[in-house]
Amino acid sequence: MEPTPPQTACFEAGIKFGSLYHQFAGTPVSPESAGSLARAIEASIENQPFCTGVDVEILDDVLAAELAGQSADYTELTGRFMNVEMTIEHEDRLVVASMAMDGDYPRMTLDRIEER
Repeated sequence: MEPTPPQTACFEAGIKFGSLYHQFAGTPVSPESAGSLARAIEASIENQPFCTGVDVEILDDVLAAELAGQSADYTELTGRFMNVEMTIEHEDRLVVASMAMDGDYPRMTLDRIEER
């Protein structure tokens, strides 16, 4: 059985989130580098097939709170420091997926599927 266009689009969203999270987790990040890191993540993931948009928000307030208790001026990027939304288009389907913290876990969620 061949996957349907919506199934393929959802699969592609999962691949992009796996790539995003595991490629960039552990990257050194500071308040000064947060914006350029977010743009680099977006540009990297948008290179992948069917990805038509990525919006990465590095949470400056959470990052600042983490750094307030440390001697270093940076920390490692993890899911608790970012919210992400991405758009995947495959054939006549648009998939919007996001990542945000769910308790102590960076939950990646399928938000909606639209027919074009």
